[in-house]
Amino acid sequence: MALPQGEAFAQSYPQRPIRVVVPFPAGGGTDIIAREIANQVAVTERWTLIIDNRPGSGGNLGVDTAAKAAPDGYTIVLGQTSNLAINPTLYPKLPYDPEKDLTAIGLVASAPLVLVVAADSPFKTLADVVAAAKAKPGALNYASSGNGTVAHLATEQFQKIAGVTFTHVPYKGAAQGSTDLIGGSVQMYMSSVPTLIGHIRSGKMRALAVTSAQRSADLPNVPTVAESGYKGFEAVTWFGIAGPSNLPKEVVTRLNLAFNKAIQSGDVQRKLSAQGATVTGGTPEAFATLIHNEIVRWGAIVKSSGARID
Repeated sequence: MALPQGEAFAQSYPQRPIRVVVPFPAGGGTDIIAREIANQVAVTERWTLIIDNRPGSGGNLGVDTAAKAAPDGYTIVLGQTSNLAINPTLYPKLPYDPEKDLTAIGLVASAPLVLVVAADSPFKTLADVVAAAKAKPGALNYASSGNGTVAHLATEQFQKIAGVTFTHVPYKGAAQGSTDLIGGSVQMYMSSVPTLIGHIRSGKMRALAVTSAQRSADLPNVPTVAESGYKGFEAVTWFGIAGPSNLPKEVVTRLNLAFNKAIQSGDVQRKLSAQGATVTGGTPEAFATLIHNEIVRWGAIVKSSGARID
């Protein structure tokens, strides 16, 4: 009798609003992506989705909130690379296990990182930066939005393959790093395209390279790190929907189909593209595999970099 009951539950789901936990403050890149997609799901499925911003502890607080929720499909979370793949190694006492305590529902979007300098910087290319760093190891500093972020670890990874040494200046968020780069307190800044694209378009920052395998459609004239002489280099921030462990399979399927349908909307694609993000999509199984592989990959980078947050 279990199968008919499961099918009946899925057919009647949802019967009340679905809470979408966003583990970062309102107005940030993750929040914007969550709201755009949730709004489209509300239109296409006629569901009620409520965004619940739960920032704190590098995104861990929000993810843990979803992990400990009832497995009924009424609390899900928009997780991303840092809190699903990096933090399991970065934090020795993480309150959740992304693979054991969460159910992967589906990947929804990704965004490359971009290395920028101020508009009046003498550096015109990534090669210029590398040459200066080799001439004076450690003399150049770079900003990131925090220790252990994708940007921090991607830059650490680049230093190793390029054979250079920069000095890391971590900030508690993206805004102050941008201000200090423009003001000249730091020489470089690595962050996601959605975070910096406004400053690039306004001419306040010069983009030297993006970290995706292909050029960003929003920055078509900016070469990739791989094109700049470092073949195979790639580091992106991805975003995906997950729920508590033991979510009924029928509910996972319903949610996956709904979010995949929403992100195929031309309106969502245009809005996310304007933020420097690209819609992805896929199955729950593919997202679960990605999380596993990224935990292994970023875990090795965390250990190599020596980054740690107690």
